[in-house]
Amino acid sequence: MLSERIANTFLVWVLLGAVIGLLVPAWLQPLSGWIPPLLGLVMLGMGMTLKLADFSRIVRRPGPIFLAAALQWTVMPLAAWLLAMLLNLPPLLAAGLILVGAAPGGTASNVVTLLARGDVALSVSITALTTVAAPLIMPLWILLLLGETIDVRFGTLVGQIALIVLLPVLTGLILRHCLDRLAPSVGLGLLRVFPALSALAVALIVAIIVAANSGQLVQLSLPLVSAVILHNGIGLLAGFLIAGRLGLAPAVTRSCGFEVGMQNSGLAVTLAMAHFGPGAALAGVLFSVWHNISGAALAGWLRRRPLESSADHHHVSR
Repeated sequence: MLSERIANTFLVWVLLGAVIGLLVPAWLQPLSGWIPPLLGLVMLGMGMTLKLADFSRIVRRPGPIFLAAALQWTVMPLAAWLLAMLLNLPPLLAAGLILVGAAPGGTASNVVTLLARGDVALSVSITALTTVAAPLIMPLWILLLLGETIDVRFGTLVGQIALIVLLPVLTGLILRHCLDRLAPSVGLGLLRVFPALSALAVALIVAIIVAANSGQLVQLSLPLVSAVILHNGIGLLAGFLIAGRLGLAPAVTRSCGFEVGMQNSGLAVTLAMAHFGPGAALAGVLFSVWHNISGAALAGWLRRRPLESSADHHHVSR
């Protein structure tokens, strides 16, 4: 089936988007306003894969949510600081990398969790928790690691997660509930199509991000590229290994791995520009591109690997 083939070749589409963004940035730069609606479409499709029972199950067993959040809040900022020291990054680049490390989870982690057949409800819940806590967590880490103060507005972040994540997910969940009762065949058809739509939407988002930052991407230094790749890798590895060692179900382990390793780099770029300057935004720009590529590659590999049992989709932990 075409939609399944597109979803299974997610990495190819993301790489193609990055290349197109580099080659013809002028074509895509006017499309920057498309990113929020594209994310909303992806989250709507994600909501359609969920049922209320998925969230009630998580409320009964909140352990994995707090595990992933705790790992993200500790592993990512500390790894960023350590890599900045080891690779001797200039102060502005180091500040940008630490901002990425202190950022909450982003919608990219939810998308790759869906494509990797992970626990989507858990992924959305972790993103919501880390985003709501970001106004406290981000300034604290920046103060501890950089000795600087930044202002992260609670209302702005809550509004962001409500519009881009929670509202579309809730709409998709309600739509799925209505279709299951009134037109189950239509609902099933949409469920088959949405993973492919999500893959193509993310590829277009990557193309737009690359196009919008094509001038900055040329300025990237090898130490910064190495730091961003290692930073993302450390987060993914920590999330997958620790969740796996604790005996969590494979679908849950996949969600935890992606949530720890994938950050809201767009927020990091915005704060870098506001508090440190364009140089500090480079780490976030590169992370935006790279974590979609690494996430797509890992999701594609995991998608072809069966979960231990179909029940793993329905249990938070063993």
